[in-house]
Amino acid sequence: MKKFGLIGYPLGHSMSPVIHRELFKINKISASYELEEIHPDNLSGRISNLKKYEGFNVTIPHKTEIIPFLDGLSERAELFGAVNTVANKNGVLTGYNTDCFGFLRAMDMAGITLEGRALLCGSGGVSRMFAFESVMAGAQLTIAVRDADLAAANNIKSEIKAKLDKEVRVITLDQVEGDYDILINGTPVGMFPNTDSCVLPEKQVKQCAAVFDAVYNPLETQLIKYAKQAGARCSNGLPMLVWQAAVAQEIWFDVKFTAQQVSKVIRITERELNES
Repeated sequence: MKKFGLIGYPLGHSMSPVIHRELFKINKISASYELEEIHPDNLSGRISNLKKYEGFNVTIPHKTEIIPFLDGLSERAELFGAVNTVANKNGVLTGYNTDCFGFLRAMDMAGITLEGRALLCGSGGVSRMFAFESVMAGAQLTIAVRDADLAAANNIKSEIKAKLDKEVRVITLDQVEGDYDILINGTPVGMFPNTDSCVLPEKQVKQCAAVFDAVYNPLETQLIKYAKQAGARCSNGLPMLVWQAAVAQEIWFDVKFTAQQVSKVIRITERELNES
């Protein structure tokens, strides 16, 4: 049986085993998927052990730290400086970033296009990817953050200018005003157990034509509720989570998943989340 897994710290209650096992079933692949907590201080000493896997996923805090131990990177992984999927081909480890494709396919599934005026809340790792993909799609991007995160947001701005030669505007969350074609939340605001929180006031959210929230627990955050009330197209982060796993398996097994197949796995994962 082929072995796959997820490394991170701490891992807590991850949906990845459920998602990958359902994806294995679609292509009738005999494989296991396990969680492997690795403390940040122990990563270098565990790399040789990770070669027991034919592939593995990477989550916080190892997405950047894993890079020096890999033999190669995909174009997107190199661009973002972040890896969430590793393929092991005869002991050669190659890093990929499938979060970006998970994001783009989730957006497509929700009928949301990355164009016009885009407002991104957050400056962490996933927000960095959202920023690059938005700019590469042609959106006019504004990044809004807390005062404490201005330096991180300006780093993203500088990197986009250096790598893509595109301009990005950076403001604080309390400076947000006016209407936007899409609002993307890359922060954990609204995540369980703080489900009453919203990254922006209701009035501002309702001025956005489409909303994408990276949070998926709960499935309907306060942000998504406001968006639905305003009749905006919207998506939580669960389709992105499932799609990034599907793209990882496309890399590992040289297969392709349809939107219909992934929709089925999303529904199964929703049930698991509601029961957990």
